[in-house]
Amino acid sequence: MRVIWGVAGLGVSAVGAEELAVADSMPGMVAAGNMGLDLRYRYEHVDTDALDRSADASTLRTRVTFSSASYRGFAFMAEVDNVTGIGAARFNDTGNGETGYPVVADPEGTEINQAWLSYSGDALVGTYGRQRILHGNQRFVGGVAWRQNEQTFDGFRARWEGGVAEADYAYVYNVNRIFGPDDTAQPANWHGENHLLRIQVPLADGHALSGFAYLLDVAPQAAFTANQAENNGSDTWGLEYAGKIGPVAARLSYARQTDGGDSQLDYGADYYLLEGAAPLGPVTATLGYEVLDAGDGVGFKTPLATLHKFQGWADMFLATPGDGVEDLYAGLAGAIGSLKVAATWHDFQAAVGGADFGSELNLAATWPLHPRLSLQLKYANFASDNRDRYADTQKAWLTVTFSY
Repeated sequence: MRVIWGVAGLGVSAVGAEELAVADSMPGMVAAGNMGLDLRYRYEHVDTDALDRSADASTLRTRVTFSSASYRGFAFMAEVDNVTGIGAARFNDTGNGETGYPVVADPEGTEINQAWLSYSGDALVGTYGRQRILHGNQRFVGGVAWRQNEQTFDGFRARWEGGVAEADYAYVYNVNRIFGPDDTAQPANWHGENHLLRIQVPLADGHALSGFAYLLDVAPQAAFTANQAENNGSDTWGLEYAGKIGPVAARLSYARQTDGGDSQLDYGADYYLLEGAAPLGPVTATLGYEVLDAGDGVGFKTPLATLHKFQGWADMFLATPGDGVEDLYAGLAGAIGSLKVAATWHDFQAAVGGADFGSELNLAATWPLHPRLSLQLKYANFASDNRDRYADTQKAWLTVTFSY
């Protein structure tokens, strides 16, 4: 049995002691620690029929990380991020006032991304501070690492691995959102009292059942509307199955959500997921159906999720509409030598009433040019079937990442 204790007042997952060098003194924690440098340049182009202008964003994220060695089970980490625009700001970063351009939510600024202290025991790891918290496939809790300013969490986290089950609980009193470090058109921080719990039980070889509870209480903010702050409070309870049946990797999930905390809303809504993936010759084929339902005109909310990963890369449904969203999707992924390629098609419609929203094509290619250097091209094309609500939108990205 192995225990991991973690402390988080700033927000990233604690690192288990087994992943760290071991020091024989407190000064040795620093001497035997590791420094890291990560540079990520991105060019993003957005063209939408909703605005006359297209956006061209050129940004560089610089990340410096120090991870200590472990001493008597204790370890710490500090990480600073800086996001800098390169060239003219022909995009709306949500804080630069360029509202005539489409949004590319990468505001400039420097911020402590992570800063935590952890303690690792036999089967429990505790972490306190600012930390990264990633649950499962990040559908409900994630880091939004796609954006240049990552989402991290301030609070306390404890993870327990006992053989028969794994438990992950976090108490979060502040969410450091992607719009920081300063308030923009959106809050940079969500203060409140949030409880994040996920328990996973292995059923058999290659099969696991997880239960989760996300109880969010977001505090009101005088400078922002209720929908930008406290109306994101909710209570969500759910189950997820992940396993392999023959060659098919399957994922099934269900959750029920009601208003919670200081929310002014009064609703109940459901979430469903059915997904299967299997090898098809040289590629892997995926077929899925995901529903974010709605109740009393309020859509199922996932405000802490890595939203870009779901419902298409054009990010048309970051906020679930009042009639919900159904997403039927199919994808292929494979490799040509070291080049990884992927294509996914989505069809969207309302979960309530069945109105057609549109369809979307996503394409991606990733090259590992060097063990420390990679290049990625991505493209998203959303074709609207309901132009009163959604505009035709195309997005393209060039990302270069260097890590040392």
